[in-house]
Amino acid sequence: MSRLPPSSSVPIVEDAHDTKLPEASPRRWLIFAVVSMALFMSSIDHTVVAIALPSIQADLGTGLEWAGWTVTIYSLGAVLVMPLAGKLSDQYGRKRIFVVAAAVFTVASLACALVDNIYLLVLLRGIQAIGGGAFMPAATGIVADNFGPNRDRAVGMFTSVFPIGGIVGPIIGGILLTYWDWRAIFIVNVPVGILLLVLALLVIPESRQPVSRRLDVYGVVLLGVLILGVMLGVTSLGSKDGTPLSPQFIVPEAIAVVALVLFLRHAARGTAPFIPIRLLRGHGFGVMNVINFLQGAAAIGFGALVPLFAQARFGIPILESGTLMTARAIGMICIAGVAVMTLRRTGYRLPMIVGFTVLAAGMVAICFPPPGVSQVLWLAIAAGVTGLGMGLSIPAGNNAVLQLAPDEAAGVAGLRGMFRQSGSIIAISIATAVMARSDDPGATLSVVFLIFAGLIVLTLPLVFRVPEHKGQW
Repeated sequence: MSRLPPSSSVPIVEDAHDTKLPEASPRRWLIFAVVSMALFMSSIDHTVVAIALPSIQADLGTGLEWAGWTVTIYSLGAVLVMPLAGKLSDQYGRKRIFVVAAAVFTVASLACALVDNIYLLVLLRGIQAIGGGAFMPAATGIVADNFGPNRDRAVGMFTSVFPIGGIVGPIIGGILLTYWDWRAIFIVNVPVGILLLVLALLVIPESRQPVSRRLDVYGVVLLGVLILGVMLGVTSLGSKDGTPLSPQFIVPEAIAVVALVLFLRHAARGTAPFIPIRLLRGHGFGVMNVINFLQGAAAIGFGALVPLFAQARFGIPILESGTLMTARAIGMICIAGVAVMTLRRTGYRLPMIVGFTVLAAGMVAICFPPPGVSQVLWLAIAAGVTGLGMGLSIPAGNNAVLQLAPDEAAGVAGLRGMFRQSGSIIAISIATAVMARSDDPGATLSVVFLIFAGLIVLTLPLVFRVPEHKGQW
């Protein structure tokens, strides 16, 4: 078993295998509640904005491709921030990064509620993502520091936090959008964010480790240019004049290719890159990064588009379309706890294989409601099935990558999130661009969902290359 470096506030004890692990903090469950509150808030915000896309589009007088950027720019910001926040958490302390993230998220949420321009809203959503994206790696490091031998199970329990937000978010969002407008979905973050800041300062212990403090700005810029170039090129396809041969597509995509080459070269040869090459293609990391990318494209991209699909394909009202995300979240919660507690016996491959298979089946089912069955009911059942698949596979995927480098829990969690969010960015950008050119957006999304299901099936052979592990990491 690998070793975790000690923090200044957590004593070290020996486990049964004579491996040093941080001693479990007596306040660990209170700490878990505080960091879960941040993940919960971030989850709600992501879900609600996806539901609010038609309202934002109508109120700000913009096209669907730019309204969709309010979701994709958040993912872009998270992609850049997650690995960076993980490294900064290891350098400067988890608590400091967590508190800064909460402050940025809260202030940006208030600003988002006050804008009347789609371009400014997209910019502020990117700033909000800096806070939201930093929550997960900092929270993972905090939990790993304070849960001792049960850190693997505690980290796995994060799988249940996001779907709870998925249950509450669509309901709150549907009510706010029905009786107020889309601005309310940002305003509600402000009092919650203030409370989170106070609790974090009082409850979370300090943790700091004396390591290099060099910030890899060059690597961060290259990654940002890479993802932004891909997104700009894909978004241009949504306009009437946009084609794969147009300069609006070719130029940003060419820039993205150059950025990719430079980024990989920097990761391999640079001095202290924020994502070293061993975390990109080293033992176990290469296959897990590909799996996380495909899973993000299919599962996260699918989840963000389900309410829009229900509205566009079947004319289901906003409030009812939001309940589909609730059904998906319930499916995740029903199975995630069992999956977490049995990981030490099942290992990682079995729950990932079963989970991906169930997830793909649910995606296919949601496209074909049978005659004689209520459309809302069938879509809810299918969404619940996809939730079961995610509840099985995500805890295994989370711990499969963390056990490869347990002493870098925060940084590895950020890397994992980066690949998942990158996949979702590209998937959502392509889907919204194609929908913007389609005469029947609902039918187009059905085809998109079938493609997503195919991506999930493609991950199954890769799972057999995941390094197997049973027991604690």
